[in-house]
Amino acid sequence: MIVARAWRGRRFAVLGLARSGAATVQALVAGGAEVMAWDSDSGRRQDVAGVTIADLDTLDLAGFDALVVSPGVPLNTHPLAARARAAGVPVIGDIELFAHARADLPPHKVVGITGTNGKSTTTALVTHICKEAGVPTLMGGNIGLPILAQQPLPEGGVYVLELSSYQIDLTQSLDCDVAVLLNVTPDHLDRYDGLDGYAASKARLFAMQAGPHVAVVDHRAEAEHDVLSGAADGLPILFIDDVPLDGRAGWPSLQGPHNLHNARAAVAACRVLGVEDRVIDRALRSFSGLPHRMERVATIDGVTYINDSKATNPDSAAPALAAYPRVHWIVGGQAKGNDLDACAPAFGHVVRAYTIGEAGPRFAAILKDEVPVEEAGTLDAAVRLAAAQAIAGDVVLLSPACASFDQFRDFEDRGRAFRAAVDALGKEVGA
Repeated sequence: MIVARAWRGRRFAVLGLARSGAATVQALVAGGAEVMAWDSDSGRRQDVAGVTIADLDTLDLAGFDALVVSPGVPLNTHPLAARARAAGVPVIGDIELFAHARADLPPHKVVGITGTNGKSTTTALVTHICKEAGVPTLMGGNIGLPILAQQPLPEGGVYVLELSSYQIDLTQSLDCDVAVLLNVTPDHLDRYDGLDGYAASKARLFAMQAGPHVAVVDHRAEAEHDVLSGAADGLPILFIDDVPLDGRAGWPSLQGPHNLHNARAAVAACRVLGVEDRVIDRALRSFSGLPHRMERVATIDGVTYINDSKATNPDSAAPALAAYPRVHWIVGGQAKGNDLDACAPAFGHVVRAYTIGEAGPRFAAILKDEVPVEEAGTLDAAVRLAAAQAIAGDVVLLSPACASFDQFRDFEDRGRAFRAAVDALGKEVGA
């Protein structure tokens, strides 16, 4: 695991003992820190070695060096975060602890990637390109294993971190060698003072950088939200949209305009790291993509089934719709807004829509004057209805433009359910 000598003898309060919280506690204890921890789930409070379990609401936080919380804790409303701030105690997350540990790691570089959409694919692609170049690389943050639970890389390694705005909010000193902002569209606005507040949270990734480290930025995010204002003073800046790329026909897992944008961002970052273009080209062709992100599940009777369950808002669903000429669109779930306006430019690609979940009736009403639409209700029913209507050459696309929590545990659970429904369909027709 990754530990810092600076933790020895210091006192930390840790709220939350799920995956990242448990890894944080283990690393702090291994680093010689005194840790008090709490989780509202009694099952998670069992068998936590070397830690004092105590309800943090009952403690005087003034005696701690930091309160460590998971990104899911709303800093704007949680009473414990307010108490910590009142006591002058920093409220941080595991990414800030990783920043503390960097001085004790072999010489390395860090790529930090944020944005509303495309973070996971871009993080995985940068990791893949670096590995293709023979560079010791691991990814962490909002993807994969908790960063503190991983083994330190040897000298010359690259840590590639997917960073949500929540994680950036809990970080004060992560100086990325390359910081990437992919885009900014409305999301998580219950945690911020409007869209500009959300954009400013992401722009802090640049404010933590020191020259000559590099900022890679989306033109639209800069034009609409002035994300570089004061945040990137003295930094070399690369704009994602200006990165030329050729050969997309040979990139089977990077189709659609959003993936072109993701690829440009990854290429820009890897060129800064010194990876040669010939290696980058080879890696773009061999990249297999991530589950639940425009994932090809099967082709049955000439119809291709695409799992894009990670598309949890209209902005992230729109590029998937635009990527295919004839789409049977499965859409719906727990809506994050009241419209599908971001998807409207691609409605001409939709042969028929099948609405599911809590937002199904509302989305059916929005779509009925634009495309043929059926209220399927459930994912399994939508797959069967789409299969009955689709012809060879069509795509059945799960790109729900919604969160999953009305019917599923998370977007991964929803994607697995789609795969299972398609698999059952294939078995029925002998595919």
